[in-house]
Amino acid sequence: MPVETRSLRDRSAVGRFPTVTLRFGEDTEEEPEEPEENGAEGDNACLRWLRKVCPCCCPRPDDDDITDTLVTGIDDLDKGEETNGEKPATDDSELDELLLKVRSIDLMKSKSGGNRTEHHTNLYQSDDFIIRRGQTFHMWITLSRPFNPPTDKLHLELKTGSLPTVSKGTHVIIPLVDDLKESRWEAAVVKQDDKRIKLSVNSPPTAVIGQYQLLVETNCANGQSISTHDPANDIYMLFNPWCEEDAVFMDSEAERQEYVLNDIGRIYYGTQNQIGVRTWNYGQFDDGILAACLFLLEKSGTPPSGWGDPVNVVRVISAMINSPDDRGVLEGNWSGDYSSGTSPTVWSGSVEILKEYHQNSGTPVKYGQCWVFAGTLTTVVRCLGIPSRTVTNFSSAHDTDVSLTTDVYLDENLEPIDVLNADSIWNFHVWTGCWMARPDLPPGNGGWQAVDATPQETSQGTFRCGPASVAAVRNGQVYLKHDTPFVFAEVNSDKIYWQRNVDGTFSQIYSEKKTVGHYISTKAVGSDERCDITDLYKQPEGTVEERIAVETACSYGSKAEAYSSPTAEDVSIEVTMDGEGPKMGRDAELTITLQNSSSQHREVILHSQLAVMYYTGVHKATVRKDRTDVDLLPNEVKTLTWTLEYKDYKDQLIDQAALMLTLSGRVKETQQVLATQFSFRLRTPDLIIKPIGKAVVGEKMAAEISFTNPLPQVLKAVIFHVEGLGLLTARKINHGDIGSRATVSLIEHFVPTLPGPRKLLASLDCKQLTQVHGVANITVEEQSNGAL
Repeated sequence: MPVETRSLRDRSAVGRFPTVTLRFGEDTEEEPEEPEENGAEGDNACLRWLRKVCPCCCPRPDDDDITDTLVTGIDDLDKGEETNGEKPATDDSELDELLLKVRSIDLMKSKSGGNRTEHHTNLYQSDDFIIRRGQTFHMWITLSRPFNPPTDKLHLELKTGSLPTVSKGTHVIIPLVDDLKESRWEAAVVKQDDKRIKLSVNSPPTAVIGQYQLLVETNCANGQSISTHDPANDIYMLFNPWCEEDAVFMDSEAERQEYVLNDIGRIYYGTQNQIGVRTWNYGQFDDGILAACLFLLEKSGTPPSGWGDPVNVVRVISAMINSPDDRGVLEGNWSGDYSSGTSPTVWSGSVEILKEYHQNSGTPVKYGQCWVFAGTLTTVVRCLGIPSRTVTNFSSAHDTDVSLTTDVYLDENLEPIDVLNADSIWNFHVWTGCWMARPDLPPGNGGWQAVDATPQETSQGTFRCGPASVAAVRNGQVYLKHDTPFVFAEVNSDKIYWQRNVDGTFSQIYSEKKTVGHYISTKAVGSDERCDITDLYKQPEGTVEERIAVETACSYGSKAEAYSSPTAEDVSIEVTMDGEGPKMGRDAELTITLQNSSSQHREVILHSQLAVMYYTGVHKATVRKDRTDVDLLPNEVKTLTWTLEYKDYKDQLIDQAALMLTLSGRVKETQQVLATQFSFRLRTPDLIIKPIGKAVVGEKMAAEISFTNPLPQVLKAVIFHVEGLGLLTARKINHGDIGSRATVSLIEHFVPTLPGPRKLLASLDCKQLTQVHGVANITVEEQSNGAL
């Protein structure tokens, strides 16, 4: 390894041990003490004089074995006396006698070794030394001679970031002590074996995470020696959910296994009545992902001194996952045209996305939508050690004016005024829940925090959201940071209908209190089941507590006056759907139920409008409009069948095959307004994946992927996307066209690389059909000894 030159001024950092130095220029280091005896020091002076007067008689020997930077009074006197550009060398045996030098460092970083198994980092497919803060690790140091505690001194130095600073925790000096104490940087010798010493090293639970350079500095009576930096000995420090004093501590081992160590998850989508699910490869342990995550933090431009606080780290990452203002990981696209990149529905995991971003030096990857942003965010924070999970909210409001209400504007004829309807209700929206303490908030707001990387609205000038305390959201405490009002509106805003008056003003004509925030879902701990966590985000609908939370929140909104006394109503309207709903390629059928709860006859003028929309609730086009007059007898319940034929929607659908039926009406006798919106999707078929052959590490096997086109039309330019952690890296297969109602199958060969339960994922994409995917469980066996 090359010799590292070190300036004298460099050695004045706080906490250093005293060193033997000389005064140069303006340096104010203390003068060295005179040696008591003329032993080896005198011999060296003679040797130096002899070399000067007669270099041919006393040549300088080559010394390729010296790998340490030596800072001694002897060395310094020789500065400026090099000849012919050659560096002065010193006799190795002479230096061995004088100095204590580091010959090698062994961090014991094997994936199966004690350090990485005890720190729960043995799953990372990397040979780097990856540990968690707030926990002891061990290392061996081989010295040039046996370590003598009474006369020899030794300490470790760790540096991270471009400007390491002791006061900011990015330049760490770890002293050698007799007994280790928890929660501080310290090291102790626990074993000595001739020239080798074994150290136990402690780190505090608040340490900055990231990549540290490691140096070892030794001091003895004859001078100082500093080991050369070797990148192979860099230390990668992560958050530690197993450490009680770490802000991300989680006390359930089953939850830690799920939210930190599970590299595969489930992401929910669709509508509240038709919940779909897809498997997602988080792949946080894949080789290269940790490097990509640290690259992301560095690219954010935030100082590493703030990387010890998980609140700060997840806020930075939520901004860096999207691209609008900082060229982050993913470029969002909801247009339906993905010809310049990859359609969001094709992705099956985060690995391919993060690696592409890192390899292209931070060029945003095309394209993402909310579940892709959330899945990628979950990968990054799990990789860094923060417990996290992907969360889906059905009927998720997007409040654009900080009113904390979702506002729908209608004209005099009860037709939607598109130009004013900026607020929207997404069929579903996906974000990430991160687990951490919140010492910056009042007690009781720690635990799950909502962090959203989808670029919807800016927060302090940047597209990011969170961490918002889920407890604060539940209680309507929208005045607590970060972005709690926005998350509150997503899960619990009221939908208020406004009608334009003749004079151009608007009157509130109707409100729906149970429209937003349903079936908030995440993968269950330890299984593939859906876990409903709605009660964590909101009080039960209709309860006094829920109303108090809503009105508390809205009192801080921009339309605090929206809450008038409830509108009296004796006619109600509801839209329902049979079973799992209509399938793609078939006619869609819904049921409209009107109920007259009064003892009087009622006549309703009902307007219906069907729109094709993006899953975000943004309308693309109106497919059809109808008007119906309905007579209701006293206490009558009347059902109407509403049908949409395939021919009416086949050329209009986009991405999620999402449709919205808007119903609005007025009761002729009482002028009561009826209004509701019903979102539904046309279900797509799954890909069927069947493994072929035995699954053994290192042995070739195959899988058959089959699919039946549900449409009475040809699917053009079909692309299959296949990937599986430990099975095969992501690959795309250009299949071509698939005929009307035709069934196709293809065989994909691969060689498993990791044992254990694995998942093979596949998705299909084409212009006419999206959100088609499938998963197969494959248990891979270890290679038998006979096969080696």
